[in-house]
Amino acid sequence: MAVEPGAPALIEKHTIGFVPENERHGRVRDLFTLWFGTNIAPLPIVTGAAGVLVYHLSFGWALSAIIVGHLVGGVFMALHSAQGPQMGIPQMIQSRGQFGSVGALLVVVIAAVMYLGFFASNIVLAGQSLHGIAGAVPVPVGVVIGAVGSGVICVIGYRFIHILNRIGTWVLGVGILAAFAWIIVGGVPADFWTRGGFSVAGWLATVSLAALWQIAFAPYVSDYSRYLPANVGVMRSFWATYLGCTLGSILPFMLGAVVALAAPADTETMQAVRDVTGSLGSVMLLLFLLSVISHNALNLYGAVLAVITCIQTYVQRWIPTARTRTGLSVIVIVVTTAVAIAASKNFLSLFVNLVLALLVVLVPWTAINLIDFYAIHKGNYHIDSIFRHDGGIYGRFNRDAMVAYVLGIAVQIPFMNTPIYVGPISQYLSGADLSWIVSLVVTSPLYYLLARRTVGRGGRVAPTEPAQPVSSRTLPPR
Repeated sequence: MAVEPGAPALIEKHTIGFVPENERHGRVRDLFTLWFGTNIAPLPIVTGAAGVLVYHLSFGWALSAIIVGHLVGGVFMALHSAQGPQMGIPQMIQSRGQFGSVGALLVVVIAAVMYLGFFASNIVLAGQSLHGIAGAVPVPVGVVIGAVGSGVICVIGYRFIHILNRIGTWVLGVGILAAFAWIIVGGVPADFWTRGGFSVAGWLATVSLAALWQIAFAPYVSDYSRYLPANVGVMRSFWATYLGCTLGSILPFMLGAVVALAAPADTETMQAVRDVTGSLGSVMLLLFLLSVISHNALNLYGAVLAVITCIQTYVQRWIPTARTRTGLSVIVIVVTTAVAIAASKNFLSLFVNLVLALLVVLVPWTAINLIDFYAIHKGNYHIDSIFRHDGGIYGRFNRDAMVAYVLGIAVQIPFMNTPIYVGPISQYLSGADLSWIVSLVVTSPLYYLLARRTVGRGGRVAPTEPAQPVSSRTLPPR
């Protein structure tokens, strides 16, 4: 990221506060490199392999499902990202404009747990990867190294995260293309193109996996666009994010499907990556390890901002400094790392299952947030009210949002497939989870109708000339 005259220091000083226009910086194309580099990692490779390993699709059908899922899910993810430059505040704080100051806590807590689950899972994955590369390094030591590495990136903050992903886009992009070339040149099994087949349930399930991968970014995607100048516009932010995240996700998902078909049966996916890429395999695993450490900083960063948001809800006008963010980051790292090391061998699967379950309650939030921003308020929010203890014009609770949210969860029940519960329709579809589609289709028009009725009565409408937004500069000395 280019450094402009008078640009902010490398270490981020803002946390959840409004970023004033005179402190905005960066280029919209940095959103492409951020989300492309973030997605070239082991977890999307493993997830992409499910289309052929779990649902027994042929390569062609698996690839089509992967592409469709990411292209559809990426729309929602990128629409959230485009809110950042317009609002200048993190995504979870912005949710107070829909749910109220206290009502938004439900979603904030859920998002924080999801971030922590991803963070813990990734540091375990980092520890196992480091042990696989250098056998002399015990897994617990590798876990600590992964956690500390992500912690350093998180503490430095927004600017450094963007810089690393600019580099990662080129290095990881070249690496994954080299892996594809190696596999093709080395030759694939004779039944590569004919193995598997097509089933409606398997194809829909793979589409859902890809779409939910994109939607999982929604609760924090605008955290990484909020420093951009507001004049970059919605469409430029949208397309930079959309192209970066969809292309950056489709490639590793596709690599997962390729290696699953090219490697011997019953080979663990990441081991298969190493086996089918020959002498390039160790290099690929090292790149993926560095990628895990880098992108895991986003999970830690999001978790810390969520914790700060919870505290600020009950402490009027408190916008913590970088020192506060650093202290909370250290606490989260220590506690999460200790739990990860002490947990059982099923740690990864347990946390991934938890995250999948949490997505059920995040999908209706996505619908409400996007409808409110683009169709109800059209990006015009009273920022000062968002930081008030009583929620200002948005209140502590927004009944319309809460009703739509609860119903948006309830309609998913027959269609869901989670480790906790499998609905009857999902069972009929051989495990395909279509709950996210049903929730979006029901929640979006329902909230729109409820919110328009309230706005028609003169409620929850931002004034024509909003008050001076709250920022770290307007707060009294601490």
